[in-house]
Amino acid sequence: MPTRSKDVFLKLLDTTLNFSIDFIENGTTARAGFYREGPANFSIKINDPGFYRAVLSYGNLGLGESFMKKRFEMTEGSLEGLIEALLACKLDRKLRHHLKLGLKILPFRLLGSLRGKQSNVQKHYDAGLDLFSSFLDPSLTYSCGYAEKETDSLEQLQLNKFERICRKLDLKPGERLLDIGCGFGGMLQYAATRYSVQGLGITNSEDHYQTGNDRIRKAGLAHQIRIEKMDYTRATGIFHKIVSIGMLEHVPPAEYGRYFKTIHRLLDEHGKGLVHFVGANAASNDHDYFIQKYIFPMSHQPRLSAIADTLERQGLAILDVENLIRHYGFTARQWLHNFRNNRSGLGRYPDSFLNMFEYYLACCVAAANASDSALYQVLFMKNHRGDIPLRRV
Repeated sequence: MPTRSKDVFLKLLDTTLNFSIDFIENGTTARAGFYREGPANFSIKINDPGFYRAVLSYGNLGLGESFMKKRFEMTEGSLEGLIEALLACKLDRKLRHHLKLGLKILPFRLLGSLRGKQSNVQKHYDAGLDLFSSFLDPSLTYSCGYAEKETDSLEQLQLNKFERICRKLDLKPGERLLDIGCGFGGMLQYAATRYSVQGLGITNSEDHYQTGNDRIRKAGLAHQIRIEKMDYTRATGIFHKIVSIGMLEHVPPAEYGRYFKTIHRLLDEHGKGLVHFVGANAASNDHDYFIQKYIFPMSHQPRLSAIADTLERQGLAILDVENLIRHYGFTARQWLHNFRNNRSGLGRYPDSFLNMFEYYLACCVAAANASDSALYQVLFMKNHRGDIPLRRV
């Protein structure tokens, strides 16, 4: 079976790739993909021949699990570069034009499907603060930043993002700001410091609740802002502005109506809101099984059309839509760089977990550059007759 799996796998790559990969196994090298003179674009050392069957059976999940188990290692080229190149080739689409090859791969796909149905989806590991501190900026912001310049540091990317959101919302001193899914409170602290708002953040995470409030107290901002642990549906009060960054991906599509109905209930009659989320810039939202199994189980990448439809049905008028996916690439690349540099300080985690996290961050970089993902910021207001600015910011 290993030899057959390898033969089918290399044949698939030969007929679909527009670049070349050298596979080094037991001292021999097999080149697959687009043939070219000189070095291949990527070189991979195979430590376990089960690599071929895993990738044929499970696609990106199989490639990720093979990286976790050290079935292969990169010897030329980067992991994120390889994933990006494979994404850009759109192997599944090209496979439709290779019927015979598709029939050869079908048994592997069916086997993977059967095994998947018999196992439970593994939830994302309970990660510690030291893990997030190893790759995030000082504000511990775990969402896409905004690049004014390609050389912006990770900290500057997040500051740029906070400023852009504050300006889109037209924050004014003394206004009440609600942050739904506030993380460690970086957005709240920025708005309180720079725009003198009063703010409330809500989260379901105990770590975000405890650590976020500790950071707020240490910053001397406890008289202006606070974080409460609760479900967003239980929030009360009226707010001039509402922001939600990286939260909508975790709301089931069946609950979009309740999510925006809650925002409508909490928003002042003349208020504005902004949602920032990773979305699908395509007709369908195809789940990545690696992300679903190991990182964000039951997460979604909402389609813009679904969000626009829900906003309209809830009586919220759309003011502006911006796709920042290119900025996600700058953000994720610095996350991955920081993680690799600081990995040695995370010795309390198993190697397989750290390999999993590195592969996940590499997928983030690749998806920002080569997938049909989007990073949407949607600005809306409650009063359809409210003032609409002449330009975005």
